[in-house]
Amino acid sequence: MTEHYFSQQPHSKSSPKTWSYTLRNKEYTFTSDLGVFSKNEVDYGSRILIKSFTEPDVEGDLLDLGCGYGPIGISLAGSYPDRNICMVDVNERAVALARKNAKENNLDMVEVIQSDGFSNIKDRSFAAVITNPPIRAGKRVVHGMFEGAKDALVPNGELWVVIQKKQGAPSAKEKLEDFFGEVDVVLRDKGYYVLKAKNV
Repeated sequence: MTEHYFSQQPHSKSSPKTWSYTLRNKEYTFTSDLGVFSKNEVDYGSRILIKSFTEPDVEGDLLDLGCGYGPIGISLAGSYPDRNICMVDVNERAVALARKNAKENNLDMVEVIQSDGFSNIKDRSFAAVITNPPIRAGKRVVHGMFEGAKDALVPNGELWVVIQKKQGAPSAKEKLEDFFGEVDVVLRDKGYYVLKAKNV
């Protein structure tokens, strides 16, 4: 069976790579690895999602859903030190890397949990869910993430999603409208859409 970055246990040989990257005007050190999404740099979709995100008006924790090695959650933790940041991923190698990267960047308000979607955080609620979803896992998985976010958001909480047009951004927007009603296109950039859905 072909291994994917959304596999629970990557079997590819570990070959970590560490680099520094500036996000939201702060420099971070990241380590990524084989078997994890985007080994060599902070991918473009995550970068524009991080840049576009604005803090919700409601109180509560922020969730980086499908966090990978952690650039989204870690950069938001650096921007919003008064918020608790929860980061989840099904991939145990990604979870270990996200924990390492949070520690390396001295971010104590970050909690990293291995979870297949919302399975291990069912009792939690969030002011915002931020995700660069695993499109290659298929629509059933991605739409399940959208539906889980709807259930996990506090009233007036927000779901932020980045997705490429060629990977189904218009249909993803339609599915989000089914769950949330109104969905805003916050940004279109190089074929990527940043979408925001509010839990009203």
